[in-house]
Amino acid sequence: MTGTAVPRGGPVDAAHGRHLLLQMLRVRQLEEKCVELYSAAKIRGFLHVYIGEEAVAAGVMASLAPEDAVVATYREHGHALLRGVSAGAILAEMYGHVEGCCRGRGGSMHLFDAATRFFGGNAIVAGGLPLAVGLALADKMAGRSNVTVCFFGEGAVAEGAFHESLNLAALWQLPVLFCCENNLYAMGTALVRSESQTDIALKAAAYEIPAWAVDGMDVLAVQEAARRAVDAVRSGGGPHFLELRTYRFRAHSMFDPERYRTKEEVARWMERDPIMLLRATLEAAGQLSAADWEQLQADVQAEVAAAVDFAEAGTPEPVEELTRFVYSERGGDEGTDTATRSAAARRRAGKGTGTP
Repeated sequence: MTGTAVPRGGPVDAAHGRHLLLQMLRVRQLEEKCVELYSAAKIRGFLHVYIGEEAVAAGVMASLAPEDAVVATYREHGHALLRGVSAGAILAEMYGHVEGCCRGRGGSMHLFDAATRFFGGNAIVAGGLPLAVGLALADKMAGRSNVTVCFFGEGAVAEGAFHESLNLAALWQLPVLFCCENNLYAMGTALVRSESQTDIALKAAAYEIPAWAVDGMDVLAVQEAARRAVDAVRSGGGPHFLELRTYRFRAHSMFDPERYRTKEEVARWMERDPIMLLRATLEAAGQLSAADWEQLQADVQAEVAAAVDFAEAGTPEPVEELTRFVYSERGGDEGTDTATRSAAARRRAGKGTGTP
């Protein structure tokens, strides 16, 4: 099936509905804090926030198992958080502190955490798709039942890696779920001005991959579609593709003057804020009280405040450590001091242990 939105199922379980609401609130408040910290020059470099798109990450992550792999794009703070990377480790990474998930070396666009099988954070448009195909190929060759989920924007559709990755995944029937977060503008060019065929799911179907479009502002619809796709992939059904039609409420990045869309358009989309949509659904079903809502917000505010404190108390990496990890460190017998690591690195490079 292609090109049609998947209808939502029956009533959501009250506890699970509140959990999804909490997850989206965690992403929203963390991202709002990132904007605040960036404006205060606490965070530097590039920053791309996920505000408005929270339903996609929350719905898809709710359908995954711990052993599954996740590959994301540079707008990945929300994916990392909901995959299990702590808010503190994420903010410390943006601060450039060693307490960050990548010791402060990756920053906003390169979050990575092997423990949660979160493999980026990739700054190159479409760069994550071949990585996801490789992870899925490894799982298939090893006989594992894992699923690899790959998030990317509709701008990646214009890249050759998109077509190569879908082709190989379909040809080899790999266990990968492609999730296209279609927010209509890529960096700053409307989809209708860059693609002659704007039905992204239809493009995927051309590779004989089951593909369909989903209302990416409705977390319940996203979760239902993701669960259906993940179950099919895990049971040997080969790659699947979801086009998640969503919208970012903020500019592409903190450097974006945002002259390519009108304030009226943004306001119309904000009427479909995924957090407010789920809140209204739960309230209408009598599953969320005003006190419940206030408690959820308070819990998230406390989590984000603690994460800021953790990041603020962090430490920059010493200059003497900057060449560490250029070569992999094998075992614990090589010591941890810089001179010993340098000697070990020279040995691995075939240069002996003497002075270079």
